[in-house]
Amino acid sequence: MTDKDYHPSSTHPPLPPTPEDEQFARLRLLRSRRVGISTYNRLLTEYGTAQNALAALPEVARAAGVSGYRICPEGVVEAELRAARAAGAQLLIRGEAPYPALLGTLEDAPPFLWMIGDSRLLMRPMISLVGARNASSLGTRMARALASELGAAGFVVVSGLARGVDAAAHLAALETGTIAVQAGGVDTIYPTENTKLAEDIAARGLRLSEQPMGLQPMARHFPSRNRIISGLAQATVVVEAAAKSGSLITARDALDQGREVLAVPGHPMDARASGCNMLIRDGATLVRGAADVIAALDTGNETTTPAPTPPTQPPAPKRSLRNTAALHQKILARLGPSPLAEDQLIRDLQAPPAEVAPALVDLELEGEIARRPGGLLTRAV
Repeated sequence: MTDKDYHPSSTHPPLPPTPEDEQFARLRLLRSRRVGISTYNRLLTEYGTAQNALAALPEVARAAGVSGYRICPEGVVEAELRAARAAGAQLLIRGEAPYPALLGTLEDAPPFLWMIGDSRLLMRPMISLVGARNASSLGTRMARALASELGAAGFVVVSGLARGVDAAAHLAALETGTIAVQAGGVDTIYPTENTKLAEDIAARGLRLSEQPMGLQPMARHFPSRNRIISGLAQATVVVEAAAKSGSLITARDALDQGREVLAVPGHPMDARASGCNMLIRDGATLVRGAADVIAALDTGNETTTPAPTPPTQPPAPKRSLRNTAALHQKILARLGPSPLAEDQLIRDLQAPPAEVAPALVDLELEGEIARRPGGLLTRAV
């Protein structure tokens, strides 16, 4: 036997990975191609450690029909860590303090968040405040007033560092506590006009991002960012929003996450208020000031006994925001490019026509479905 063939044995088990090694491996796993949050969580569950998951990942990809798969190079993660040190950013890890506990309860919670600023804000109750980028003067005034009053009541104000309502809310809450969730890297400021505001938030508040350091935000990053804005907070307040806007995406995220959704009403002729008015119509709490927000949170767990209703006049079913959103999804799931009769759709849904009819009107106004001759419906493309 030659030296080449000799492999000394050892009775010592292999040393477990250090926390630093495992953290590096987890970040490398998450940054690997085609590894999203659900895949990341599944691999960790199946293989126990990120290092084991990385070793198995090429074979997992091969079994899924992906040939020539390569995991994220170590140099990419090393460069990200260097950029974080240069920016003064720290890594928050899900399940470890001070990762925000409420966000961590979500199924799609980010495994990592980069942060710059005061992590103590993550320990306090939070309210998300979002709205239009092209906000009206009245809208920005309302955002400032809400943020200031909510901050004085002890809440940290969370928003997205966008122009308009977001910027107004951050500015008003700088003294009491504000968190900006960014669509790009935590060291990348967008829009550039908010550079000074972002610097002030880093110095007196907190900036967060799940994206790699240095990443320039793209359109697809904003909806992902929105779920974090709503996920951090007990409630989301929409100040101004068009019928199709990122703010409504945040409101829907909050609804899906089981959080309170509130909205400030606006003039019916103002397109910037149409989204808020729709939310209120569908059951969101109407907000006139911070007191309404605080009252909604205080009464969220209370039960009341309704006044008796005469049996000859049963109460009309209330269109709760959660039930309405669920019905919208069921309708859209059953419609496609092929026309379907409205009465057949109602039978398929097994829902009362009185509930389905207003939901169909909602979706038609939002451009999600289209009516065809003969009482037929299709999903808009």
